Amino acid sequence: MGNVFVSVKDLELNNQYAYKWIDARFNLQDSAEGHHLFENSHIDQAVYWDLEKDLSDMNKAAGRHPMPDKEQLKALFERSGLQQQQNILIYDQGGAPFATRAWWMLQYGGFKNVKVVQEGYQALEQAGFKTSNEKSKVKTTSLEIDWQDHLYTDRNGVKDIVEGKVKRTLLDARAHNRYKGEIEPIDKVAGHIPGALNYDWEQLKTKGYLAPNDSLLEVVSKDEPITVYCGSGVTASPLYAVLKEMDYQNVQLYTGSYSDWITEYEVEKGE
Repeated sequence: MGNVFVSVKDLELNNQYAYKWIDARFNLQDSAEGHHLFENSHIDQAVYWDLEKDLSDMNKAAGRHPMPDKEQLKALFERSGLQQQQNILIYDQGGAPFATRAWWMLQYGGFKNVKVVQEGYQALEQAGFKTSNEKSKVKTTSLEIDWQDHLYTDRNGVKDIVEGKVKRTLLDARAHNRYKGEIEPIDKVAGHIPGALNYDWEQLKTKGYLAPNDSLLEVVSKDEPITVYCGSGVTASPLYAVLKEMDYQNVQLYTGSYSDWITEYEVEKGE
């Protein structure tokens, strides 16, 4: 096992119930699809975490997938029956940013023993892990959360980086033509946060799943503090996760990301 990811081939079938399973499947084009998939079939005793209902607070105005507050996340962890020290496995459809979003929220909450199943649900099913279409019976827990605030930053923290008050490298996870401001299919303003570098998270896909890529080393070195962002805070999470898998030590996530930044501040275009 790596720091973040585990391959299906490294999981033992007879150990299935030694893990707490979280299903994070989602579709950004069809927000109901993930829950429908879960209801149809999921790893037995898994709980479902919805990107927009559980892993974002869509009532906030801090980007397109705003960060839930600590009380909301604590309630999610507790109603999911989580224990701080238990072994937790998260899956999505593979090669997607949703399991890493859930994984990051658990890192923020101080959970130590959490892995993302690299190849996703279908590979687990094909490997013979028991599945179900029944809702899991969950015993709620009561947690003392050890919040890891250094893993998270907001718009003001990023402004301090842009102004040189804090020495960190901003790393934009979007496609290169969006970073350069040549196109912008979603947000009102095209470009990137001033001073940011670019590494398209799609480069992390290998054979349909997320994996380390040595080309990252050509963009950011392991000894520099890094703050990752994307458009809405979702696709930055696989980049964050792979950086941690590759032993980058000082990484944080700007969950508001570009869609939050442009509500207050100027952008750059070009390289």
